Amino acid sequence: MLQQLAQQATATFCMIFGLLGCATNDVTGQDELRLMSQAEEIRLGEKQYPQLIQQSGGRYVADPVVTDYVQSVGQRLAQVADRDLPYEFVVINDSDWNAWALPGGKIGINRGLLLAMQSEAELAAVLAHEIVHAAAGHGANQTAATQLGRLGLDVLGALIDNPAARQASAQVGSLVLGGARAKFSRTDELEADRFGMEYMRRAGYDLQGAVELQERFLAKSKGGSAVSLFATHPPSADRVAANRVLADRTTGGYRSEQAYLSATQSLRDAAEGYEALAQGIKAYLDDDFKTALGLADKALKLDKREPAFHELRGFALLGLKRFEEGLTSANQAVRLNPDYFRHYNLRAQLYQGLGRLLDARSDYQISLSIFPTKEAQAFLDRS
Repeated sequence: MLQQLAQQATATFCMIFGLLGCATNDVTGQDELRLMSQAEEIRLGEKQYPQLIQQSGGRYVADPVVTDYVQSVGQRLAQVADRDLPYEFVVINDSDWNAWALPGGKIGINRGLLLAMQSEAELAAVLAHEIVHAAAGHGANQTAATQLGRLGLDVLGALIDNPAARQASAQVGSLVLGGARAKFSRTDELEADRFGMEYMRRAGYDLQGAVELQERFLAKSKGGSAVSLFATHPPSADRVAANRVLADRTTGGYRSEQAYLSATQSLRDAAEGYEALAQGIKAYLDDDFKTALGLADKALKLDKREPAFHELRGFALLGLKRFEEGLTSANQAVRLNPDYFRHYNLRAQLYQGLGRLLDARSDYQISLSIFPTKEAQAFLDRS
């Protein structure tokens, strides 16, 4: 009922705005109110993309094979999408189970989620789901709805001379911006599941991968784990059942457990190191710098290519005021991932401990050019 009312509300808004603000969704085939052009979507995503990468943990760089593999699967799915966008796929260096899509086709998936899955079909399910979010304009529609709310419904009323029509427009606006948006996330998720599985089918994947993925998410959520993915992509038994119905209609398809496990083997080889990293970060935040140092060294024995392990060691040595040793670790982190702001902030603090203020200033300037932080700005303002 609510969905029908929302569709009626959208139709009314389209009549009010005329053709200017209305379009047919390339994925769903339904008419919708759209206040953002495709060019604006792409610009918005390109602006948010580097910032979100930095905020989320930076790019995963320890093993390029992992990123190349994810990108190849993503592009295979993007080729069958209903909307031609500049799709791009990045692996984020974070242990949480998470994936996201920005307007315009910028898509991220966390290292931790890759480690949790067991087949390329599951990976395809995640990426296809996120591609649908971008192709259907879900993120852009959220932004547009916010913009519409800011316009104020009195603006709509001012465009209409008839008092009864003004009242009707206000009621319709309240429905679109209120009741319909209360179900917005759930509706988007169901659409992304449904059409994502269609993209999987077009690309030749086994749709059971989507069922297995949702079963994995549901089991994880019932375990009480706080995973950011579940805040934006809430799992449910209904979604599992809906995916199973769709999957049962198509048999066969590409699963490739072996290709997936081979391409992501380095993640499993370093799994204990990432656990040590998480424990080490907690120890550091608790001012237990000696324990943090021991955990960093444990992680580095498993993979010296991971800049996050070197960074943890640098922070632990900073806490212990062993600045010269810490500088060696910070240099390694910067060398391995020169595009991540936090490595420069760490090295700047170590330079401060050594009294090398010009070097600290230089690193804070680099950090600020990548991603603005109060810490870097405060130092530059003082110096």
